[in-house]
Amino acid sequence: MMVASDLQEHEQHGSTADENYTTTPEGKNVFDPNGNQYMNVTPEPVQVPFEDSIPPDENQTMLHGQPKPLETKLYMRRFAVLIVFSLYSLVNAFQWIQYSIITNIFMDYYNVTSDKIDWLSVVYMVVYVPLIFPATWLLDKKGLKITALLGAGLNCIGAWVKCASVRPNLFGVTMFAQTICSVAQVFILGLPSRIASVWFGPKEVSTACATAVLGNQLGTAIGFLLPPVLVPYTKNNIDLTGSNISIMFYGTAVASTLLFILTVIVFKEKPPLPPSQAQAVLPESSPKDYSYKQSIINLFKNFSFLLLLVSYGILTGSFYSVSTLLNQMIIVHYEGEEVNAGRIGLTLVVAGMVGSIICGLWLDHTKTYKQTTLIVYLLSFIGMVIFTFTLNLDYLIIVFVTAGVLGFFMTGYLPLGFEFGVEITYPESEGTSSGLLNASAQVFGIIFTLIQGKLTTDYNPLAGNIFLCAWIFIGVILTAAIKSELKRHDVNMGITNKDVQAVPVESPSEPPSNGILLKSALEVSHETSI
Repeated sequence: MMVASDLQEHEQHGSTADENYTTTPEGKNVFDPNGNQYMNVTPEPVQVPFEDSIPPDENQTMLHGQPKPLETKLYMRRFAVLIVFSLYSLVNAFQWIQYSIITNIFMDYYNVTSDKIDWLSVVYMVVYVPLIFPATWLLDKKGLKITALLGAGLNCIGAWVKCASVRPNLFGVTMFAQTICSVAQVFILGLPSRIASVWFGPKEVSTACATAVLGNQLGTAIGFLLPPVLVPYTKNNIDLTGSNISIMFYGTAVASTLLFILTVIVFKEKPPLPPSQAQAVLPESSPKDYSYKQSIINLFKNFSFLLLLVSYGILTGSFYSVSTLLNQMIIVHYEGEEVNAGRIGLTLVVAGMVGSIICGLWLDHTKTYKQTTLIVYLLSFIGMVIFTFTLNLDYLIIVFVTAGVLGFFMTGYLPLGFEFGVEITYPESEGTSSGLLNASAQVFGIIFTLIQGKLTTDYNPLAGNIFLCAWIFIGVILTAAIKSELKRHDVNMGITNKDVQAVPVESPSEPPSNGILLKSALEVSHETSI
């Protein structure tokens, strides 16, 4: 800020007093270095005029020092991108659960123990953890399209390798194929929030993220439903079982191939114009100045994000564990009910899909991220307790109902965690924050699946489920401790306490910070007193 003593020097550069300063009640002429914002240095509050000021809204933002707003636009292609992604994510999730839901059938066919079949699910979690950092680095450096093509392509390759594994002595081949699919998952799970942010407007971003997550959930639901139907239990008839498995594998491979082709055709890196104010300011940062390492460090310095990281991992890891072990839990109490075990899994996930959409719509309408996340987490805990203590009542209809209640909240929580994470970490990359949340979920999923599986085998399903209940209760406490700071929402709405503006990275007046200038409310408020 320059004061009256600098006025003469400023006038020598061709600016007049009328253009660049105003008079305070005490007669002092004051203005800022840019000549476009007037500040009051008197004790009394005064009205501060703004040149060519326009009220902030969701459709435009201002370049620093320029009166012209950045243009935003929504494109119809965004729906095609969302649908194609959701579909190939669906197929990947189907391939994750297609073994576990008919564990006893694959045990007989490959002549292996149940823990070997469990590893066909656990491998998805094990592979994710070491690969998430290079995958999110690739997403940030090479972009959305390359990452999407890798996910769809590896998913397709893994599906075709499975077709070559349909022989009783080729369990190693099917494990290798499942490992390829698990690598594909690394390039899939982190994309929902990125696709939503890059392609969708501020009033639809949470619903778009929920829809993208929905595809993965729908794949899990179909994975619960179809394998018991396509591969029914046929005792002492290995050839018929192998034929049924082949039908399932080849159908998956054909679908994966078609979706890979659609991904090549439909996916674009980003729309020509950004969809929201929050996205409009981000392109001003230079890619060469982006530091993935610094982004990771920033996230781990964010205490609220660390709490979300652990709490998200606990609840999502619990869902992975329940999904993997559902068949074993059901047939302990309801022998010969493999098909109904699949239907119970379907009920769990479909109810969660409904929960996801409702939560997404609710967030877009209210922006109550912290309150909604905490309530859904608490209800997930209650649902898990009810499921645990009603599983052995010998009434399948009760299991269907309790699984539906559990799924509605537990699966419905998944997009909430993604979107809450993006809000409290903005302007850090959505792919990085989502990737870390998923990595946490995989770590907890591995631990919970192995421990709950051991408790279920050595004792009973009740012991394993009580173990999960205890951990979910801890997650409720951690979620309650998260501080809600909706940074992205504040930018989209132009709200008071933080105004994000795009400035050149090499700005001489401010240190570089990914091309984003955070100005305090004191500097931008229309009535300022000092």
